[in-house]
Amino acid sequence: MALTRRIIPCLDLKNGRVVKGTHFEDLRDAGDPVELAARYNEQGADEVVFLDITASKEARKTIIDLISRAADQLFLPLTVGGGIRTNDDITAILRAGADKVSINTAAVQNPAIISEGAAAFGTQCIVLAMDVRRNFQEAEGTNPIRLPDGSTCWYEVVTHGGSRPTGIDAIRWAKEGEERGAGEILLTSMETDGTKEGFDIPITEAIASATSIPVIASGGVGTLGHFYDGFVYGKADACLAASVFHFGEYTIKDVKEYLAAKGVPVRL
Repeated sequence: MALTRRIIPCLDLKNGRVVKGTHFEDLRDAGDPVELAARYNEQGADEVVFLDITASKEARKTIIDLISRAADQLFLPLTVGGGIRTNDDITAILRAGADKVSINTAAVQNPAIISEGAAAFGTQCIVLAMDVRRNFQEAEGTNPIRLPDGSTCWYEVVTHGGSRPTGIDAIRWAKEGEERGAGEILLTSMETDGTKEGFDIPITEAIASATSIPVIASGGVGTLGHFYDGFVYGKADACLAASVFHFGEYTIKDVKEYLAAKGVPVRL
């Protein structure tokens, strides 16, 4: 029996509202997070991700309140990320009603948070979020990946909303995250985020092949075919999208019916 593939809407949050941009910039308002999450729940989403993209101590109260309100209405897993730095942060978010936390910048700065979080809350609660970007300058200890145009690059992990390069090779970091106890990887390519030109298949496939935990593909959906490509060519376990859902281009049902017709196992 093939494992069911998941469709996950992602809600980027700023000041208590859902926003969406391109390459993490030019943000526009996309609505109320609790209303949108409830709509996706009704449409048959497999889970929902909240990302507090401007997380700060001031915004933390806002997000806790939002999680509580959303969790009251949702009957599907809720993953929350943004500004999580300590086990106390993880505790607060899970207590508010989230099922999983997504950790990005803090994991790069302090990889022990992955192992500590997995030990305290279980691997199923810890999602390693990775923002990556192509780097065409050769560097020792990196994994070269061939792109469709025949050129070769390696993928570098970037933090702080894609603004800070780390020098860390994405495949190496994914493997370390798995070893430390992450239960899933949420992979966003800065090359494709918000472009509507499709997922970054080369890095998605490379990380799915290099690890044995589920990989969620993120960044770049514009057509129904892009979901198919993410699963079939990217080998992703789940596909995450934002603007195509927020602005009503497709419903979750549209995506699942299309995939089912193409032989991809989904929960209808």
